[in-house]
Amino acid sequence: MGVSGRDTLIETMRNVSKLAIFAGTVAAAICLAQEVRPQPAAPPAARPGMPRGPVVVSPEVMADRGIVFRILAPHANTVGLRASDIPGMAHEGPIFTKDENGVWEAIAGPVDPGAYRYTFTVDGVAVMDPRNPAVSESNTNAWSLVVVSGSDFIDAKNVPHGAVASVYYYSTALGRQRRMHIYTPPGYENGSEKYPVFYLLHGSGDCDDSWTSVGRAGFIMDNLIASNKVKPMVIVMPAGHTSVNFVMPGAGGAPPRDEFAEDFTNDIMPYVENHYRVLTDRAHRAIAGLSMGGGQTLNISMSHLDKFAYVGVFSAGVFSFRPRSPAAASGDARPVPVPSPEWEQQRPPCWTTRV
Repeated sequence: MGVSGRDTLIETMRNVSKLAIFAGTVAAAICLAQEVRPQPAAPPAARPGMPRGPVVVSPEVMADRGIVFRILAPHANTVGLRASDIPGMAHEGPIFTKDENGVWEAIAGPVDPGAYRYTFTVDGVAVMDPRNPAVSESNTNAWSLVVVSGSDFIDAKNVPHGAVASVYYYSTALGRQRRMHIYTPPGYENGSEKYPVFYLLHGSGDCDDSWTSVGRAGFIMDNLIASNKVKPMVIVMPAGHTSVNFVMPGAGGAPPRDEFAEDFTNDIMPYVENHYRVLTDRAHRAIAGLSMGGGQTLNISMSHLDKFAYVGVFSAGVFSFRPRSPAAASGDARPVPVPSPEWEQQRPPCWTTRV
C-alpha cells in the first residue's frame, strides 16, 4: 500500500470514529430524555360500587282496584298520604308500615275507576311520589297522579286520539304571559275543516292543566268521538285564576275588577279564533264551567249572549255573580243585592241550556 493509500485509509477511519461518537451521543441524549419525561399519573383505584337501594314500585294498582303506595324513606319517623280525591278514604289517610329496608307502604281502596291526585307527607313535609312520573297541576301545587282503569269513558282506549297542547299567549288585559290547554280532535293536523269551539272553565284551586290531567278530558273526548256520541270539536281550557290567591268578593261596595273575564274576551277568544280552525258564529260556540268556573261562565255568558249558543253551569260558585249596582257606583256603601238562600237551595247542582 502506498503512502497516499495509507493516508486515505487513516482519514476514513477517523471519520467513522467521529460518526460513531456522534451517534452514541445522540442515543444517550434520547435515552436520557426518555428517562426524565414525566409519566402519566396512574389511574385512580376503582371506587367500590354504590349500594343499590331496594326496588320500589309506586303506585301499584291491584286487581281488586286497591292502590298500594310506597316510598323509600329509611330515616323518616312518620309517613302519611294526602289524597282528598280518593273516595272513602279516611281524612288521616291509610296507615303506613315500614319494612327492614326503609320502605313505607300503605294500601287504599279498593276504589272506583278514575284518576286521583295524591302526595306523601314525610315527617310533615309534602313530598311527591319519586317513583311516579305522572303529575297533575293545580293553581299553587303539583300532585302525583294515579289512574285506576276500568271506566269505559276515561280509559286510554285503542281509538284515534286527538292532541292536547300547552299554549302560551300574551294577555294584554293582564300585561303578562299566560297559559291555556287546548284539545284538538283526531285528524285536526291533517285537515282543513273548521270545528265548533267549547270553552271549559275549571273550579277554584285548579288550573288549566287540571281538566286534561286529573280530569282526563282528552281521553273522554277521544272515546266519545269514536263512539259517535259527540261531534269533533276544539276544547279550550284556560287558567281561571289570575293570581295565586283566591279572594271571595265582599258583601258590600263595588265588585272587584273581573280580571279573568277581561282576559277571556280580550285575549283568549281572539287568540283561539286567530290560531285555530274554529267556527266563529254563535251557533258553534259553547261555554261551561265547574264551581268557580261555573260562576265565571255566568259572568261571561250573560254579558255576551250574542256569542254563545250553549251554556253549561255545574255546581256554580254564584258568589262571583254580582253585578255592580247603581248605588255602589255612586259611592253608596249599602250591600250589593245577592241571590237569596232560598234561591240557592232550589237551584240544581247542574244546569245546561241552549240559549
